[in-house]
Amino acid sequence: MFENQKDQVEVMLKNNDEFRRLYNQHQQLEKRVLAAENGTAPMEDLALNELKREKLRTKDQLTRMMEQSQAA
Repeated sequence: MFENQKDQVEVMLKNNDEFRRLYNQHQQLEKRVLAAENGTAPMEDLALNELKREKLRTKDQLTRMMEQSQAA
């Protein structure tokens, strides 16, 4: 996530508590999705889809925060 903006992500992680919280949440959701897809943490399709939607909503929030930071 944000591979092309690593420097900006580092700054945001240091200076923005909400960004850090959302970033950590996204990382945890990513781990849960991968575990479910790999079969190490079995999950029903409906629950997995909801988890993926939550992960996407979190990423969208992070993206908006990055864009707002760039515009400032």
